Amino acid sequence: MTAAACEVVVRARAELGEGPTWDPAAGVLLWVDILASRVHSYDPASGRRTVRTTGQHVGAAKPRTGGGLVLNLRDGVALVGPGPEGAFRWLHRDPVPGRRGNDAAVAPDGSLWAGTMRYDEARGGGTLTRLTGDGTAEPVLTDVTVSNGTGWSPDGRRMYYVDTPTRRIDVLDVVLDGGRQVVNRRPLAQVEEGAGFPDGLTVDADGCVWVALWDGGAVRRYTPDGALDRVVALPVPRPTACAFGGAGLTDLYVTTARTGLGAPPPVAGSLLVVPDAGSGLPQPAFAG
Repeated sequence: MTAAACEVVVRARAELGEGPTWDPAAGVLLWVDILASRVHSYDPASGRRTVRTTGQHVGAAKPRTGGGLVLNLRDGVALVGPGPEGAFRWLHRDPVPGRRGNDAAVAPDGSLWAGTMRYDEARGGGTLTRLTGDGTAEPVLTDVTVSNGTGWSPDGRRMYYVDTPTRRIDVLDVVLDGGRQVVNRRPLAQVEEGAGFPDGLTVDADGCVWVALWDGGAVRRYTPDGALDRVVALPVPRPTACAFGGAGLTDLYVTTARTGLGAPPPVAGSLLVVPDAGSGLPQPAFAG
């Protein structure tokens, strides 16, 4: 595939667009602009868009089983109720000076795996934490730098994870104790020098891993054994994350960023889509 296969569905000027997530209950694509503290939604059937301001930098927004959203914010993880005036409350408040929430993902058991990073991207300053609906927080990974893409294989036995500066997509084995633990972290694939840095990811119905390449201008698809088998070229240098959406989960949505680009392309910061790119997996809502 080439850039010609890609379409702009929401022309925006997001500083740091991130975290596309398909909400099947609402039939919308959720995504965030981290540095603008905004959560966006886009309905591909009607073209309707909404924007919610969070008041803090927001790394991710995911749907909840009871309606509303769970947010990975600068100072911790919070819940908001359904509707534009939904009530806000902290689920797990953990402010650390110089640190913010980044990418997050919902595991097959409905728990939220929320990543953090330091604003200065200091080595070892980030974490990955598992949170349940009652606010219980368990550290999963510490001593990471930029906690980014996280996803699970179709059978739930593997977890994929990106700490961006390592240039790796890692794979871990899920301990079958309800999925609370992961072990045996090892590289699945290494992104070569000059091809960009791995950022957000998603896993498709074939068990393949799609990853956006920051400063690489592309999304790549890796097979479960780590082989590169597809590259989607994009008209922007800084794609940040990808997710399947639409009624049939066949369209690949890609968020993009303008931050740090002296003369960004006109569509940088927009929400892109590659129609009929593959077959996605239904994503669980946060059980809280």
